[in-house]
Amino acid sequence: MTETTNAIRRISPVSLAAVPEEREERDGWQVVMRYGNEGQGPWLVDLSHRVRWDVQDGRVDALQPGGVGIPEEIGQCRLQDGLLINRMNRTQAAVWHLEGAARDMPSESAYTDVSEATLMLAMFGPHVFGICEKLSALDLAGLQHRPPFLVQGPLAHVPCQIVVMREDDGAVPGGILWTCSRGYGRSMVHAVLDAGREFGLRPAGERRFTEWLDSLSR
Repeated sequence: MTETTNAIRRISPVSLAAVPEEREERDGWQVVMRYGNEGQGPWLVDLSHRVRWDVQDGRVDALQPGGVGIPEEIGQCRLQDGLLINRMNRTQAAVWHLEGAARDMPSESAYTDVSEATLMLAMFGPHVFGICEKLSALDLAGLQHRPPFLVQGPLAHVPCQIVVMREDDGAVPGGILWTCSRGYGRSMVHAVLDAGREFGLRPAGERRFTEWLDSLSR
């Protein structure tokens, strides 16, 4: 008798209209590493396969997800060891796994895996904040905070958690990451690509994002 194992197949809520040239299967996700003709930027990358935790606890300051401390001030973010931790309010934080293998979720009841309930996108490269101005009334480039920092508000009329990873400084292009409910996947991508058309915004694979993320620490 032959046993058949049905592997879990996970589907991203985001569909980018481009031809993948390199893919990688990871924990049930089909991850596009590189698209053909990604251009010179700006770029839009689907990171919905990356693990995301919501953390809620009255003593959230005492928690250390993945061994990384949660920032004390609302709106502060900490990028360390492949984790981006965003302080949302007095009792809540978000943990985004940006690099490497995802950590095992801690056993405490404070943690909830929201990866498949949400989407995550990255947009970076030249003119990113010009595109953002077409998508939101939020002045992401003019806020007097040191990146990375969190802004909670609308992008393309959708409530989002937006992290400004870097502002434009002439050396390394600026960029943002954001999450929202997965149900907005199709309309979100359509709105962002439409807003970025005049700037040459194109889909890119995870490898392009990893290269940019590495450049932030140089």
